Amino acid sequence: MGINSIKENLKIYYNTEADLRDNSVKSEWKIKVRDEFLDLIKQESKKTLLEIGAGAGYDSRFFMDNGLTVTAVDLSVEMVKKCRDKCIEAYELDFYLLSSLNKKFDCVWAMNTILHVPKSDLGHVLNEINSVLNDDGLFYMGVYGGHDSEREHVKSEVSDAPRLYSSYSENRLKEMLEKHFQIIDFKQFDVGRGIEEDIFQSAIMKKK
Repeated sequence: MGINSIKENLKIYYNTEADLRDNSVKSEWKIKVRDEFLDLIKQESKKTLLEIGAGAGYDSRFFMDNGLTVTAVDLSVEMVKKCRDKCIEAYELDFYLLSSLNKKFDCVWAMNTILHVPKSDLGHVLNEINSVLNDDGLFYMGVYGGHDSEREHVKSEVSDAPRLYSSYSENRLKEMLEKHFQIIDFKQFDVGRGIEEDIFQSAIMKKK
């Protein structure tokens, strides 16, 4: 499947799921890793943050409420509307085109979104993220995985549009990330959801 078809299917799915996401409850482990990243942001006196794949905007709003100037982007126009409803500066944009924002940020936050990037395109997307980070900028990336695979997943109770899931083993993911960033913290843990993607990989990085 070509990248345009992959993106269109993601748009269809997340446009359909926007109301559900807007009313969902965040897992405790997601709150914990977000708090850990905020602690580092405060320690380093960072001021600006870009969230990519922002969804309904709850993480962006959290970082705003903790004093950061936040910009959010998402592929889904309905998710962007949810962000704007929360007074977030948000744009309909995918992470292949981040440089078109013509802005630099102290931090980038990407929670469970880069897993939708085909493996062949990961290097390009990481370059785009690098290009919008200020010197010594921080990058958080969290993805499900733990094994090497690339497959489509259909959640038919929401939409018949398939979503691409790219998963990486710990060694392979670190190898890819270290080509572009300095890894300063990497955790891998079981989130116990009872499905194949139970392993979550949490990486905090700095711009080289």
